[in-house]
Amino acid sequence: MLRVVNLSKVYANGTVALKNVSFEVQDGEFLAVIGLSGSGKSTLLRCINRLIDPTSGEIWLDDINVTAVKGLELRAARRRIGMIFQQFNLVKRSSVITNVLTGRLGYTAPLWSLANHFSKADHQRALDALKRVGIQDKANNRADELSGGQQQRVGIARALMQDPQLILADEPVASLDPVLAHSIMGYLEELNRKDGRTVLCSLHHLDLVQRYSDRVIGLRAGEIVYQGDHEQIQRLSDAEFAEIYGEEAVRLGSITGDL
Repeated sequence: MLRVVNLSKVYANGTVALKNVSFEVQDGEFLAVIGLSGSGKSTLLRCINRLIDPTSGEIWLDDINVTAVKGLELRAARRRIGMIFQQFNLVKRSSVITNVLTGRLGYTAPLWSLANHFSKADHQRALDALKRVGIQDKANNRADELSGGQQQRVGIARALMQDPQLILADEPVASLDPVLAHSIMGYLEELNRKDGRTVLCSLHHLDLVQRYSDRVIGLRAGEIVYQGDHEQIQRLSDAEFAEIYGEEAVRLGSITGDL
């Protein structure tokens, strides 16, 4: 189980990104995080895997205080947390399989990883991950030769290489068209439903939230202003929508729109 307890983040320039955020995510749950750009969604996910350090508060993954560990303990904790990025975060000039293999860096001796040395078992694991997302035939292509949807599938395969307990997806379909968005969300749903991996996914599109999530939290100005389960998000009221997105969004009739 993931527990976030009174998490706050204030950046060096004084921007308050998160304010005493607390919630839990049960094992095997698909939790969506919604809110406008700048509401704190990306900061929250990056604090959970310690890409950035919170100002205060705690993050627990089962019995591990992720905010307290350092060195080898942090490296071990990060193995359990896969990350999928909005802009894919691939090394564009490297091959697809090389990008996927980087998901094993947390399991590889540092000197070997610097030399890009991975075992035969890791190479087979990478091919299996690419096969699972339907692009095994692209293994030797450069990453920048792929379409946006294909690049995001590489990102999913890379996260799978960690064999993660928890997958963080930071607006993974924001740059994709609706058809590709549902394709990528379908892969995340499979990892959640079939593999039992916990998924924490930030999203803009309310229709995707309603289709794929078990539960939702809404952030506004770094604070949780809404929590609801799958049934509650289906009947989100104008008042609840306004609490998350502001009155102007409701007046524009955006309750089923692309926010």
